This record gives sequence, structure tokens and C-alpha cells, in this order.
Amino acid sequence: MKDITVDYALRATWQAVTKMYNEEAKNYDTTMAIGFTLLSIDPKTGTPSTALGPKMGMEATSLSRIIKSIESKGLIERKPNPDDGRGVLIHLTPLGLEKRKLSKEVVMRFNEVVKLNIPNEKLQHFFEVTDTINKLIAEKKVYIKNSTTK
Repeated sequence: MKDITVDYALRATWQAVTKMYNEEAKNYDTTMAIGFTLLSIDPKTGTPSTALGPKMGMEATSLSRIIKSIESKGLIERKPNPDDGRGVLIHLTPLGLEKRKLSKEVVMRFNEVVKLNIPNEKLQHFFEVTDTINKLIAEKKVYIKNSTTK
């Protein structure tokens, strides 16, 4: 096996997944970003607009563009938050619910195919590795001076 960095493996894989999702999303006149956003909105109670960015791991400016886009497509509507007069809840419209369902089916299909082709033990190791990487980053253990991590 050719020596590659962890960073390269993660980026290359994520780029392939993104491309795959965007190619599939075209069949439904949408994008991966829109599908991901729809999946992040609670289909029953809506989601506070301020909670959506952190939930998705996105910056407010990028999310703002997506929200405007999906609102103009009639997939969501903004309603005042009854618990916080200053806040806004984002709710899915009937069309948004339909597109959310399609997005979920696409994601579940990908997961099914992966699970059929990779033994459960290897998948568990994969999740352990990604969990450890996320913890190292969250705990700021990657770029520290004169220290080893473990």
C-alpha cells in the first residue's frame, strides 16, 4: 500500500462521497448541501435558526446562503419562535418534507451498501478511529509544543 497521510485519506474519501451525493442530488433537482440542511431540521417541531449552524458544523455566512436558497425553492419557511420572541424557527414545508425524505433514503442507501461491503468489525474500528481524531482535535492535542499525544 502506498504511504498516504491520514489527512489525505479523509479528504479524498470525503470528496468522493460529496461528489457521489451531488451527482445523486441532481436527479432530484437539489444539492448535497441542501439535503444535509433538510436532514438537520427537525421535521416535527422545526429548528431554531441559531442552532442549525452549530448542528451542521457550518459558519453562519455559508448557512445563510443555503437557507435563502432553500427558502426561495419553497422547501422551508421561517416562523417566530414561541419560546423566544427574538428567535426564528425553521420549518419544513410539505415539499421540504418530501425532499428531506428523499435525502434520507439516499444517505441510508449509501450506509447500507457500505455495511454490505465492509465487515462490522472493520466499521467499528473506523468509527473508533474517527472518534479519536475528533477528540484529539476538540481537546487541542494536535498542535502542542514538546508533548506527545496518547
